Amino acid sequence: MPLQPPSASSRRGPRPKNIILRVLLASTGQTLSAQELVGACTLMGVSDNSARTALVRLRGTGLIDSVERGQYRLGPAATTLADDVARWRSGEARVRHWEGGWLIVHTGALPRSDRRAVTQRDRALKLLGLRELEPGLALRPDNLNDSLDDIRDRLYRLGLDPAAAVFTTTTLDTARAQAAPGLWGRRRLEVGYRHQIETLSRWMDQWPSLEIDQAAREAFELGDAAIRSLVFDPLLPDTLINTQLRAEFTDIALRFDRLGQSIWRQRTLQPERMDNA
Repeated sequence: MPLQPPSASSRRGPRPKNIILRVLLASTGQTLSAQELVGACTLMGVSDNSARTALVRLRGTGLIDSVERGQYRLGPAATTLADDVARWRSGEARVRHWEGGWLIVHTGALPRSDRRAVTQRDRALKLLGLRELEPGLALRPDNLNDSLDDIRDRLYRLGLDPAAAVFTTTTLDTARAQAAPGLWGRRRLEVGYRHQIETLSRWMDQWPSLEIDQAAREAFELGDAAIRSLVFDPLLPDTLINTQLRAEFTDIALRFDRLGQSIWRQRTLQPERMDNA
């Protein structure tokens, strides 16, 4: 599942396999037709042939399944990350009061020659909000509701090598405890929350004036960016971030997501498209 942190996004147009996976992810378990998936790719500037080639390749890798002729859903190879990505909807419910402890992941003994394994490892750490304090030592505030065993299992499922040590501590030395809060860039995160809130709010006010194809395209792009930001949000405690601002961003992203899905359904069900089906 090729989901990358916001900082890794490219100015190039989205790849067809990414569009297909994200549209299926947004369908929350429902099947979609090849026509709908190819149509989504076409709307985003991808050729029909490229979209259909992507469907074949995704099915071959197990990332999507063909439920019946011409109908698709996410496959087993995408299920683990899809479940994790869906957690963005309940972000504030996944954290508890921070008592000052830290979740630690030690990867110093792991090999770095396998680039694919390193990429999966780094993505798993970022998905749980961990940041590298020094080479081979990543950490985050121990404020997640999940038990340590659940967090450890989740990291392993997402691609962290099981040989990595995952543990908590309340006795981080003074120098490291003072350096750690700066790892997440509080100002950058809060500026990002405010920018996304303003952008999504303004678009929701103005979208009825847009043609349906333009509205669907922009809803996909803006919604995808917002969801990606929340998927990789570190869910910091209130001593390290403005949690009220984060909750406001999450709320508007949820409302935007519902609106975006409604717009896509309107576009799909337009009479002229049904007549051409």
